[in-house]
This record gives sequence, C-alpha cells and structure tokens, in this order.
Amino acid sequence: MARDAEATKERILAAATVEFAAHGFAGGRVERIAAQAQSNVRMIYAYYGGKSGLFDATLAEALRRMADNVPPRPDDLAGWAGDVFDHHERFPEVLRLSMWAQLERPEATAEPREIYRNKTLAVATAAASPLSAIDVLVFIYAIAQAWQLSPGGLTGLEEGPGVEARRHAVVTAVERMLRARA
Repeated sequence: MARDAEATKERILAAATVEFAAHGFAGGRVERIAAQAQSNVRMIYAYYGGKSGLFDATLAEALRRMADNVPPRPDDLAGWAGDVFDHHERFPEVLRLSMWAQLERPEATAEPREIYRNKTLAVATAAASPLSAIDVLVFIYAIAQAWQLSPGGLTGLEEGPGVEARRHAVVTAVERMLRARA
C-alpha cells in the first residue's frame, strides 16, 4: 500500500497541535506525536527536520488557519473582535500554542509576520490618530483574548450567561475604545 505523504503530514500536524498546546515545546514529545498520528518519529524528522521544525510548522499552520477563518473586517472591528473571541473559544489550542511559542521559542513567532503585516494593512484605514494600526490590532487581540488569558480565580467569580455575555463585553469594549479615539 502506497503512503499518502500529505495525509501523513496532516495527521502529524494535528497530533502536534494537541501535544504542543498541552505540553509546550519543551514538554512535547515527538514519540507521543508519532504514535497519535499513526506514524513514526522518522517521518517527523523527514518532513519537519525535527521537533523544532515541527513546532514552528504547527504554530504557523494554526496562525494561518486563524487568519483564513477570521480575517480582519476594517468596517466592523468590534464585530471582528467578537469573531476572534469566538475562534479562541472553539480552538483554544491556537492561543495556547502562541503563548508557548512566546515563552519557549520566540524565534518561531517571527515566522507569521506576513500574516500580521497583512492584518495591519487591512485595518490601516480604520486606525486614526493617535492610535496606529498596530496599536489597534494589539488592543483588539488583548481584549478578544482577555477571558481566555485571565486567571481562573477571577473569571470564575462571574455568574450568569457565560460565553455570550463575555463575547458581548469584548465587542462593547472594542466599540468604546474605537469611539473614544475618534
């Protein structure tokens, strides 16, 4: 039976996403990834050059998928912030991979610069003084990711509707931020 290289790569990336999101770069094990992907360690090295190449490819793929799934909407940045919040609710591994990369492998975060440059260009017309397009994107990401990144002891104090109310708070905060700078 012939091997399907693309299918194997996809299985490896899917397994690596789970492994690295849970354990980070240092704690992630290529043996567990290979077993989960129904492959072997040799294929990881053949396709990705090793653990660091696999981590970088996993992060880049997760960020590319997010960029494709949630492109900026310059005409509705508050709504886009809600979409980013939703994406992180559905795919928490993307945010976890990004955090692990910043902590353990900051050189990996340099790879998706083109993705962020494109987002910056997309919102440049919506960004007016005194905030730059980068300021706007940083603040929108911070607000959209705040619930996922805040301490559980704090977020656990909230009682009520939950995710929908949190999303509404994200959208409202970005609307007010943008209105205040106008």
